[in-house]
Amino acid sequence: MKKGILAFSLGTICIFILIFVIYNKDFYPSLPIESLSKRDVIKIINHSEKPMEKLTDEDGFAWYITSEQDMSIVDDTIKKLVDQNKWIYKDKEGSGLIFEKQEKKLIVTTQKWTGKYVIVKIPINFND
Repeated sequence: MKKGILAFSLGTICIFILIFVIYNKDFYPSLPIESLSKRDVIKIINHSEKPMEKLTDEDGFAWYITSEQDMSIVDDTIKKLVDQNKWIYKDKEGSGLIFEKQEKKLIVTTQKWTGKYVIVKIPINFND
């Protein structure tokens, strides 16, 4: 009888831990930003109809996320966003896209967050 109660208790605790982990998206890798939780980020991108959604401004950067898998499409989306502020695309080096405007340089970086999502980091001064 005691073994049955112990097994039931352990099983119940495991189920609650599993639900907590899934609900809070703890199985996702850590984020490079602190102001949003993983769950909030997933909610933002899943409810978006745009190809790339702004997450937040933090530590001098504007952070965006996209669920696009094709990096050439992600790059094109970034180019369109930055081009609206008259930056001219120059080159791509690794995960960084390099733009110029009036002898200033802007480097936009991308990072695969999971196999499904890409995080984009743009210096806030790109709106200047």
